[in-house]
Amino acid sequence: MRVMGIDPGLRSMGWGVIDVNGSKLSHVANGQVTSGTGDMGLRLVALYHGLRDVVDTFAPDAAAVEHTFMNKDGVATVKLGQARGIAMLVPALAAISVGEYAPNAVKKAVVGVGHAQKKQVQMMVKMQLPGVALKGADAADALAIAICHAHHLQSSSAWKQVAL
Repeated sequence: MRVMGIDPGLRSMGWGVIDVNGSKLSHVANGQVTSGTGDMGLRLVALYHGLRDVVDTFAPDAAAVEHTFMNKDGVATVKLGQARGIAMLVPALAAISVGEYAPNAVKKAVVGVGHAQKKQVQMMVKMQLPGVALKGADAADALAIAICHAHHLQSSSAWKQVAL
């Protein structure tokens, strides 16, 4: 199974793709789609096209996106929500189911601690995906989201087997 993680951001949207074979995870690709500056509509279009190219190139079977957290700046939160909408729309239009995870759930799945620092997450991503060259912090976060979703899919699959 091929899993794509997406770290939504308006300036830089991280993405990471992994293959899952049983309990083995392997890195496929990672990167960042950038939107530039200026008109909000054009920036969202740039994110859409960039992410669509990634989905078309790597053909994931499943995708996951990180939940938006509320911060003190309501305008920034709304803008991030718009980018997150693109992050959910692109895989959904390709008939790919999209999981959603809170940042703490991602950190707990990858590091074992829900309040881990970014450096800890990056280190554990590198340990779980040997040989990976991270293409930036947003790409590392996206790979962490993909790893979290892979673990969730494996757990739900195991529970379905027990139920049968």
